[in-house]
Amino acid sequence: MQLFSFNHIAISVKDVAKSVDFYQSVFNLNEIKNTASVTETRWLMLTKNVQIHLIPRPQFEITINKAVHFALATKDINTFINHLNGLKIAYSDWENTPNKDYVRDDGIRQIYFKDPDGYWIEVNNDVAK
Repeated sequence: MQLFSFNHIAISVKDVAKSVDFYQSVFNLNEIKNTASVTETRWLMLTKNVQIHLIPRPQFEITINKAVHFALATKDINTFINHLNGLKIAYSDWENTPNKDYVRDDGIRQIYFKDPDGYWIEVNNDVAK
């Protein structure tokens, strides 16, 4: 069987500059060169091998529910929650309880929040020990 690795996530955004600013301020991501084409699509480096591609689609109406999300993990979720509070970004648990985390049955803590276009992002503390 072939092996696969995660390469990138691409999302449609109304305002590319606003989205770049959001992802850089929330996750401290570096922008990298879009090597695929000469367009207004901008790329951000999440890890050495994983990218987020922000594709401008100002005319699209973006409707997403919480079940459609991507998740990132951090060792120190408390520091990240404090960072979100400093940026005045609202977060919730799965049930949309404001400013509350959720602890899964396996002990993993998680929170959810939206980017400027309404995409849901989960941050949890499920990192390899």
